[in-house]
Amino acid sequence: MNRLGFIIGGLLLVLLIASSTLFIVDQRQVAVIYEFGQIKEVVQEPGLKFKLPPPFQNVGFLDRRIQTLDSPETRPIFTAEKKSLVIDWLVKWRVSDPRQFIRNNGVDIRNLEARLSPIVHAAFNEEVTKRTVGGVLSTERDKVMKDVRDRLADDAKSFGIEILDVRIKRVDFVANITESIYSRMASERKQVANQLRSTGGAEGEKIRADADRQREVIVAEAYRDAQKLKGEGDAKASAIFAEAFGRDPQFAQFYRSLDAYRASFRSKGDLLVIDPSSSEFFKAMRGSGTAPAAPAGRK
Repeated sequence: MNRLGFIIGGLLLVLLIASSTLFIVDQRQVAVIYEFGQIKEVVQEPGLKFKLPPPFQNVGFLDRRIQTLDSPETRPIFTAEKKSLVIDWLVKWRVSDPRQFIRNNGVDIRNLEARLSPIVHAAFNEEVTKRTVGGVLSTERDKVMKDVRDRLADDAKSFGIEILDVRIKRVDFVANITESIYSRMASERKQVANQLRSTGGAEGEKIRADADRQREVIVAEAYRDAQKLKGEGDAKASAIFAEAFGRDPQFAQFYRSLDAYRASFRSKGDLLVIDPSSSEFFKAMRGSGTAPAAPAGRK
């Protein structure tokens, strides 16, 4: 009976010693073996590992996955225009040098985050104070994030970590000045809009004046060309009439008499009080070869 108890006790002692010397490294972790409080070895390969039993050696674990640090508070930052902004940010990081990380922060990630947060805020403060509100909000937003990440690179090495990314989640004005800032922005936009309207109105007047000038020139040139063509036509017509009348003077006189009659009796109310038998005006109607021009008076 005593022998059986001795065997069982020995087995339990062996299991206890084995459990204190064996440990498992997960693929998401890094194991750090301490020997009398000093870092003896860093194990990064996953699997079942061996160490000496306490108090000779102890083991600690670090998370090797990508971590996210969010801005813990929203302190205002002043821009180059002395405008106060509140910026919410996040930083993506991971452990790159476990020995350096433990020397500076231990194995608790919260120790690192407490030390890294003010450094990130200071880096944002340095970059934002060099830029305007418009630059931080839109045109230089990506540049701000890149410059902050570059600023954190040296500090990250001293902490034993690697900065993977820096992002701005939200940019806003401080609550007590938001309304006045929006009012000023609206006023500035209205001023720009009025300036553009006035510039557009001046350009419109200039275009209309130019169009009117071109219209006057075109109309004048068209009238000149029309008068020229009309004069040439009248000249040709007169030449044709002169040639025709020169061939037959009696017919020409008869044609003029018809024109005179047409001019004298344009409407039914036209009336001439003369003696047709003695008047030269009706000579063509009486069958004579010639007829005088129309009388000056008509009633």
